[in-house]
Amino acid sequence: MAFESLTNRLNKAFRDITGKGKLTEKNMNDMLREVRMSLLEADVNYKVVKDFIDHVKEKALGADVMSSLNPSQMVVKIVHDEIVELLGTSEASINFKSSGITTIMMVGLQGTGKTTASAKIANVLKKKKARKPLLVACDIVRPAAIEQLKTLGNSINVEVYSEGADVPALTQAKNAMGYAKANGYDTVLFDTAGRLHIDEELMQELADIKEAVQPDDILLTVDAMTGQDIVTVAQSFNEQLAVTGLVLTKLDGDSRGGGILSVRAITNVPVKFVGQGEKVDDLDIFYPDRMADRILGMGDIMTFVEQAQEKMDMEEQAKAASKMMSGKFTLDDMLMQIRQMNKLGSLGGIMKMIPGMSQMAGQIDEAKAEGQMKKTEAIILSMTMEERENPDILRASRKSRIAKGSGTQVADINRLIKQFEQTRQMMKMMGNMGKSGKMPNMGALMGKKPKNNFGGFGRRR
Repeated sequence: MAFESLTNRLNKAFRDITGKGKLTEKNMNDMLREVRMSLLEADVNYKVVKDFIDHVKEKALGADVMSSLNPSQMVVKIVHDEIVELLGTSEASINFKSSGITTIMMVGLQGTGKTTASAKIANVLKKKKARKPLLVACDIVRPAAIEQLKTLGNSINVEVYSEGADVPALTQAKNAMGYAKANGYDTVLFDTAGRLHIDEELMQELADIKEAVQPDDILLTVDAMTGQDIVTVAQSFNEQLAVTGLVLTKLDGDSRGGGILSVRAITNVPVKFVGQGEKVDDLDIFYPDRMADRILGMGDIMTFVEQAQEKMDMEEQAKAASKMMSGKFTLDDMLMQIRQMNKLGSLGGIMKMIPGMSQMAGQIDEAKAEGQMKKTEAIILSMTMEERENPDILRASRKSRIAKGSGTQVADINRLIKQFEQTRQMMKMMGNMGKSGKMPNMGALMGKKPKNNFGGFGRRR
């Protein structure tokens, strides 16, 4: 994941000064040296790193910090605030018109995910901003982009305007504006052509479209995997088109993330959206303070809650919670819970958004955890409805049949049933506790030797 190495290095630097009763210039310099190396290794621009360290040192060596009861916490806060300053102190929103049609040009090089990002942004505007967007396929250089945009548009129920690859992009852009006005659209996104590199032909075409549609926003799509090249590309596009915002894609990859921390400081172009997966829902509005929290390993509980509300069936969750607390939890309910969790992404990704658990995320064997969850799902699906409702009826012959049907072992089924029973009893006792106000006997509930194996989801999980 992006920033993973940086997060680990920064946390090590902070641990070195944690617990020291007094902050001195020497241990401060030791910590700042580690922070400097962390940022440089993350591919942050050298000048940006130098300015960053200077600002942190100036504030950290102030009288208020040096004399505070917990100076290490004060230093972490200063570093956090400086990262927020680098990323932008507030959310950079789309420049919506107060009346009329808002126009957005999507620009960028080939291979940065521009077409997919166009559909993702349309999806965000439709769901979160209650807009009625129209996508316009202006990338006639790559005909496959037109079909790709149509497929993505169909998946989110957003119309795509296209006159085919034979009609000039500028003509289509002008005609699309008339079509949007006639059909009541309030937002139009133009997916323009890209190139493998910046050239005069590309820039002239983009300049012509810009002149014709007068965009309220020009969003540049940049690949988080390209490191400091993000800065170079952003500078070139910004000089010629006056870019108003960046869309970072592939933030779920193994990029070091330094380009993200550098680009705004150098170009003054804010990041507006971040893509963290291939699915059309895998795009978030960019919040600098939340990203700073994640970089420092503090989690991102706000984004986690928002994603849960958007992707999970909250009505089903409420019903399941009620059943669990009453002890009426079934294996079908467990299956539903697994599927709901899968909608939120990988277990490691979820843990990184929960405060205090980001350091544990790296200890998870993602492939093994995912395999165990699939195995659990296969076991439950191989049962009859009666067996899911009442696993007490499972005898050797039934377990043998389920094992063959799910491609597992009888031992796997026994572990799942044991974990299920423990979960059901725990929830029932917690429900009783809520009624009586008494604490449940967790030792008796879990047995003499509690095992942290989470019933087939993997011991490390």
